[in-house]
Amino acid sequence: MALSITEDIRSITELKRNTSAILDQIHKTKRPVVLTVNGKAEAVIVDAKEYEKITNAFNLLKLILPAEEDIKEGRFTEARKFFKEFKRGKKI
Repeated sequence: MALSITEDIRSITELKRNTSAILDQIHKTKRPVVLTVNGKAEAVIVDAKEYEKITNAFNLLKLILPAEEDIKEGRFTEARKFFKEFKRGKKI
């Protein structure tokens, strides 16, 4: 989903004039379009399905971050040791 500078940066005016064509481009390429006002980035339009994928990936990342922090801080147990203690505790 790399941005194409020549195709994916458009002005708000261009969006108003060519809404259907820009939406078709977004659906076809699956790339976002950056909208500009007076030459400065103002907003980004993304295909709805691509947005869902991005949102799902971000939500998974939020779940993983605390685990990575635990590992950095040494708050973990090796799997072998964990299962050994688990089996002992459950008398398996």
